[in-house]
Amino acid sequence: MNTSVDCFTDDAAGSVPLIALTPDTLHTWRDAAAAREAAWCDACGFTAKAGSVCLVPDAQGAVAGVLTGTDLERAPMALGALLDALPAGSYHLPADLDSRLAELAALGFAMGAYEFTRYRKAERAQARLYLPESADPKRVFALARAVYLARDLINTPAGDMMPPQLAEAAEALAGEFGASCQSVVGEDLLREGFPAIHAVGRASAHAPRLVCLEWGREDAPGIALIGKGVCFDSGGLDIKTASGMRLMKKDMGGAANALALGRLIMETKLDVRLQVLLPAVENAIAGNAFRPGDVVPTRKGLNIEIDNTDAEGRVVLSDALAFACERSPQVAVDFATLTGAARVAVGTDIAAMFCNDDAVAEGIEAAADEVDDPVWRLPLYQPYNTLIESKVADIANSSGTPYAGAITAALFLERFVDTGIPWTHFDIMAWNTRARPAHPEGGEAMAIRAVFAWLESRFRA
Repeated sequence: MNTSVDCFTDDAAGSVPLIALTPDTLHTWRDAAAAREAAWCDACGFTAKAGSVCLVPDAQGAVAGVLTGTDLERAPMALGALLDALPAGSYHLPADLDSRLAELAALGFAMGAYEFTRYRKAERAQARLYLPESADPKRVFALARAVYLARDLINTPAGDMMPPQLAEAAEALAGEFGASCQSVVGEDLLREGFPAIHAVGRASAHAPRLVCLEWGREDAPGIALIGKGVCFDSGGLDIKTASGMRLMKKDMGGAANALALGRLIMETKLDVRLQVLLPAVENAIAGNAFRPGDVVPTRKGLNIEIDNTDAEGRVVLSDALAFACERSPQVAVDFATLTGAARVAVGTDIAAMFCNDDAVAEGIEAAADEVDDPVWRLPLYQPYNTLIESKVADIANSSGTPYAGAITAALFLERFVDTGIPWTHFDIMAWNTRARPAHPEGGEAMAIRAVFAWLESRFRA
């Protein structure tokens, strides 16, 4: 994957100021501006409406400044919307931004500059930003590279991102940071105790696998990241519609986000013992595909009745969660494109969060607000466990009711987490259905900056 971030410059000489204004602060700018600049602003009808842009020329006709309707206090990452309006060149932000706003503004610029160029050339003129002195460049680059990695992995079509390629991406990341990376593949899943992963992925021509990346001091606090890696989801024998299948290349978005967060932890050298687990499968259709009504064993010893083969993500996660708990991590976090119900509940822009530890949940929520990476906690409402009871096995993988689908999926996963281990589950879209400032249409990193900020506050030496 290409995680190079080339939208920044080290040279402030000749850079053009980006001037963020609101309707309230526009008057102050006009009063201080040269008469020619104020007249140009009036002639263009610029009123500092949110998202608006006005290029102010100098006497020779070159761009002397860029006015943008942006409230950096309320929307610090909104500068990411500027990239399509800026000519090629260098730009700079106000020098008096505090470190938080400087970091978020610069990161928003980088996230807006992202383009997926594996199959076509970049189309946008190259605008570069001089990083404010109050922003830590290493941190901004690390955050941007993590986001780029998640987006690149998700945007890659399934034909080029099946379980072997997802494992290769993990191996490349491990090689970059001196981590170990091993995979349990195909029939070895049965021999080594991962029957649920095998059951879901066995019908594919691409062998299922559990990818395990490990990094850090053995005696450091343990952090387990688990990502749903369904590289394509046909729905299995309970087949999806054509429209329902169209975006299923993104069903490995949980794995992409777990890897991206792992990258961020390693690049910033957070002092933890990191484990990233990616159950990677294709949910395909063949004569040996798992069926509705089948009973699938799991690593934890619980048997799952398959109510619906299109609820496969929680099945593969069950083995990975159980394996993660065997090392008794101090924190376990999973990311999964798990349910449409979560999208109905919080929409596509917010990560639905479930957590069995109030202190952890409150910490992540506070961090999410601080770094503009929205999450919303939903309840692990225990009475809904009755909806996933099975008459023939320990648990069913789907409730058969249209109600509380995100909650019952989270309750299902909770059965595979050992008591006493703080666990957080993110049910994410991993895809921008429309372009927003700093968030171009396509694959997306969701909740990883929030989780990283919380991990930093807890485990930074």
